Amino acid sequence: MPRSLLLPIIAALALGLAHLEPVASIGLSALPLAILMGMIWGHFDHRVLSFADNRFTLFCQQRLLRTGIVLFGFSLSLEQILAVGWQALLLDAVTILSIFSVGTWIGIRFFKLHRDVAILTSVGSAICGAAAVLATESVLKPKQQHVTVAVATVVLFGTLAMFSYPLIYQFAGMSESAFGIYIGSTVHEVAQAVAAGGSISGEALQTAVVVKLIRVMLLAPFILLLSAHLSPTTDEKAKGGTIIIPWFVFGFIAATAVNSLTAIPEPALQLIKLSSQFSLALAMAALGLQTRWATIKQAGAKPLLLALILFLLLIVGGYFLNLLLIRL
Repeated sequence: MPRSLLLPIIAALALGLAHLEPVASIGLSALPLAILMGMIWGHFDHRVLSFADNRFTLFCQQRLLRTGIVLFGFSLSLEQILAVGWQALLLDAVTILSIFSVGTWIGIRFFKLHRDVAILTSVGSAICGAAAVLATESVLKPKQQHVTVAVATVVLFGTLAMFSYPLIYQFAGMSESAFGIYIGSTVHEVAQAVAAGGSISGEALQTAVVVKLIRVMLLAPFILLLSAHLSPTTDEKAKGGTIIIPWFVFGFIAATAVNSLTAIPEPALQLIKLSSQFSLALAMAALGLQTRWATIKQAGAKPLLLALILFLLLIVGGYFLNLLLIRL
């Protein structure tokens, strides 16, 4: 089957499965489902790819990825930030900065991981799971196996964290609204925030989703700062180094601004959101098809240990950070 047909089928199946109640209830979104199905198919498909297949796969991983991220900006608005207050924005910013900094430092310094693996795993834990890994991939230009390992770790521990919140709530001593903020500021994926918040109450669900979407919105300035940090030095530029400018981030910001300042008709907004999800699912399916189980196994235990540390830091450290900031 040609990739131009196979990849859309996988993406469509992932989107469909993500909306089924049994799947949605455990917080699995279309993105990890797409990469999982792609990996399963790719494991049994050993045929030599044609030029057209390779070209379409690359198109999905690059062009459609950026398109999906830009369109995702229409899911966010400035009103969502104002609804929960400046403390939630500060909380998300501190969470992202601390998780990324600690994760990158531990991953490189102690576990001796490749820089890209440490950065991608930390970004996925700090911001929004697989989508953040994909967005950062556009800046780092890492090896494919590094992306796959990072996605696998954040999906694993994000799912584990999501199931932990109902138990934590019984001992947290927080109101439903405050606990929703705790969920939104610490859980990995948007779908997992929905599932975890919904397991507590409708009020917890609402605040969890808003705070989580604010965290997703901070992906844009984060990518810009990371890009500036990774850009070549003056000496490297003189030798022909290329400055990394993630132009798609400006599209993401523009989409958020448009959604904040104009009233987009609901049917059009739903179509845009579906297009975003489908584009991102295509990118994940393309990544999965080119991945082999041996790639993850070859990465060893160190990426999993790093993701575990970040998981514990989000759950424990995030709890005390919420108590400190949200009660200001």
